[in-house]
Amino acid sequence: MKKYIEENFETIKQDFENLKSQANSIEKVTQILIETFQKGNKVLFCGNGGSASDCEHMSAELVGKFKAKKNLLSAISLCSNTSILTSISNDFDYSEIFSTQIEALGKKEDVLFAISTSAKSKNIVKALKKAKEKGLITIGLFGQNDNDCEGLCDYKINAPSKSTPNIQQMHLAIEHLICEIIENKTSQK
Repeated sequence: MKKYIEENFETIKQDFENLKSQANSIEKVTQILIETFQKGNKVLFCGNGGSASDCEHMSAELVGKFKAKKNLLSAISLCSNTSILTSISNDFDYSEIFSTQIEALGKKEDVLFAISTSAKSKNIVKALKKAKEKGLITIGLFGQNDNDCEGLCDYKINAPSKSTPNIQQMHLAIEHLICEIIENKTSQK
C-alpha cells in the first residue's frame, strides 16, 4: 500500500506542478467571473458525472459562502433539477439537457462555465454552441485535451494530465481557488 501511495502521490505532484502553466488562464477566468457578477449577470454551470457534482459544488460556494463571507452571487447549476433533466432527455434527447436550459435561462453577457474532463460530451458541445449563439461568455474547464470544444470557449483552463482522477483533483483545486478569489473581491460588506 505504501508503494502504491508513493507512486500515485508522485504522479499527482507532477500534474499539479504542471498546473502552474495555467496560472494566467485561471487569473483571466476569475476576473471575467468577477466582472460578470459586478454587472449583475449570472453564471450557468454544466457538466456530467463528477463534473456535474463540481457544478453544484461551485454554484453553492458562490451563492452561499466559500469560507466565511456570504456571497449572494447569481450562479446556477444546470445539472441539479432532475425533473428538467429527465423531461428533456425523455421528450427530446439527452444531448440537449444543457442547451435547452441555456435557451430558456441564458442572457447576453451571462457566462456558461462548462466543466468536463474529456471535453467530448455531446451535451457539453451543444451547450457551448447554444451559449455562443445567445451571446453568453463561454468558459471551459477541461482536461489536457479539448479538441471537440475547440473554438467554442472564449476562455479555458486545461488541467494538464491524462489521468481522469488527477484531472478531477486539479479541477476541484482550481474551482476552490477561483471561489476564494471571487469571495475576497466581491463579498457583501
